[in-house]
Amino acid sequence: MGCFGLTEPDFGSNPAGMLTYFDEDGDHILLNGAKMWISNAPFADIALVWAKDPEGKVRGVIVERGMEGFSTPETKGKWSLRASATGELVLDNVRIPKTNLLPEARGLKVPLSCLSSARYGIAWGAIGAAMDCYDTALRYAKERVQFGRPIAGFQLIQKKLAEMVTDITKAQLLNWRLGVLRNADKATAEQISMAKRNACETATRIAREARQILGAMGISGEYPIMRHMMNLESVITYEGTHEVHLLITGMDITGLNAFS
Repeated sequence: MGCFGLTEPDFGSNPAGMLTYFDEDGDHILLNGAKMWISNAPFADIALVWAKDPEGKVRGVIVERGMEGFSTPETKGKWSLRASATGELVLDNVRIPKTNLLPEARGLKVPLSCLSSARYGIAWGAIGAAMDCYDTALRYAKERVQFGRPIAGFQLIQKKLAEMVTDITKAQLLNWRLGVLRNADKATAEQISMAKRNACETATRIAREARQILGAMGISGEYPIMRHMMNLESVITYEGTHEVHLLITGMDITGLNAFS
């Protein structure tokens, strides 16, 4: 099992500011720093850690469990993505063979290219959550009787359901088109950002509307909606926050950098 170490306690949206670094020591390097919010960290056999070399260039290095000075404390008390083991990567003068450096991974563009694939997956995963929320709300609305008839027969409930299925369909089409472009090696990172942001926003809104249709039952573990709502609160900020993806799209269409 492996994990991917980019985010740091003080640098999430701005990975270029990372403080993790290494110095050369003959045939080895000495790695120091810390990474945070790392999935699989508590049990990963290896960690792909991104750090700055003596010249300040971002490099990828494989850190192996059992190396002296390398520890992975688990993050406790999460209310979202609770099925995922999350932790830190603490690197205290870890001595690592230079052969563990990725030879062609130089510069921040390399780890960011990995994130593009993750963001594409999230675009589909978030819509999967939205589909489950919609399906649950639709079935419940057909079965739940109030004022002598199923609540699915009331105009306001139908409005919610109609908007849900419309938004899901639009997001599915955007993601599908993006998949076609990726298969042709034509998809851009900016297009992926748009799809990730759209899917997360759409899914979050649909989950909230579905919870309202179920009323008090919407917060019950008997139904999946509250679980999706809590998980989507993480998804909307991980692999790039909602605001960062908005600015990526803004820079793409204007040519102007609003990040700084």
